[in-house]
Amino acid sequence: MLDTRESKSVPALVGELWELALAYLKQETVEPAKGLGRFVVAGVTGSVVLGSGLVLLLVGGLRALQDETGTAFTGNLTWVPYAITAGASLVLVALAGWAAVRGRDRRRRRRS
Repeated sequence: MLDTRESKSVPALVGELWELALAYLKQETVEPAKGLGRFVVAGVTGSVVLGSGLVLLLVGGLRALQDETGTAFTGNLTWVPYAITAGASLVLVALAGWAAVRGRDRRRRRRS
C-alpha cells in the first residue's frame, strides 16, 4: 500500500505543536479575559454612577429637610435631618445587601 500522507520532519511537527498549543492557550485564556475585562469595566462604571447618584440624592434630601421644613427642626432638633438621612442611607445599604444575598441564593438554587 502506498502511504498518501505527507511525511514531515520532527522540527516541523514540534513547530506545529507549539503553534497549536499557543493558539489553544490564547483561545482559552486571552479571549475570556477580554470578555471579563469588559464585564468588570461595565460593572465598575455602573457602580460609580449609581453610588454618585445616591450620594447626591441623600445630600439633596438632607438639604430639603433642613430648608423646607420651616421651624420643625430648629433649636435642639437640628440633628434630626442628619439622623433621617443616615437612616435612609442605612436602608439603602440594607437593600443592596439583601439584593446581593438574594441573587447569590438564586444562582445556587439554579446550579443544583
